[in-house]
Amino acid sequence: MPYEPPTHRVERSLRATTDARIVVGIDEVGRGAWAGPVTVCAAITGLRRAPDGLTDSKLLTPKRRTALAGVLENWVTAHALGHASPHEIDELGMTAALRLAAVRALAALPVQPDAVILDGKHNYLGGPWRVRTVIKGDQSCVPVAAASVIAKVRRDAMMAELGQDCPDFDFIGNAGYPSPVHRAALEELGPTAHHRMSWAYWDALPRWRHLRLKRALAGVPELEAEGQLGFDF
Repeated sequence: MPYEPPTHRVERSLRATTDARIVVGIDEVGRGAWAGPVTVCAAITGLRRAPDGLTDSKLLTPKRRTALAGVLENWVTAHALGHASPHEIDELGMTAALRLAAVRALAALPVQPDAVILDGKHNYLGGPWRVRTVIKGDQSCVPVAAASVIAKVRRDAMMAELGQDCPDFDFIGNAGYPSPVHRAALEELGPTAHHRMSWAYWDALPRWRHLRLKRALAGVPELEAEGQLGFDF
């Protein structure tokens, strides 16, 4: 399906309405996974023309996404990744874990931005940064789209490496996300050290549900419960 290429419109707006000169795009991957970290990429691109084919990583084939990530890592002005582990997700909740991963990514940049474009509707980052949230920013904003592709490819590679120690879970194929193979392995073998133990899917595993770490979700932001899937996939 044809798609509109991302632009620098939001960056130009931030530059025109604030004192921002260095604007970073941020996107995450792994929020809805059952296993592995949540990964955030922060990318600075300036106002240069983006490489052809840049869009949200989910709209690209794995082959095209991997090739484009290699181009982007050399094309962006700067980029950095931050991760929050499954243990940190269980301990802190997803909102705080996303912020932790984003702070780590921003801290790893060689220069600190004046403003942040954050994909989605939830500002999980907060101060002291000046944040502009953009729904579907990974499709419409150049630096966010670049961050989306780099984050996805790098996390997929990380999950494939982790999966070498637990091949029955097919992390190389599902990157820790829900899948029939992942479900079958959980039912038979139970959790690995890479699984998020507070996620709701454990309630559908009679043999292992007693291992679930209980975290109250009532009354917490929508982002907390997002992605805590059962087996209806």
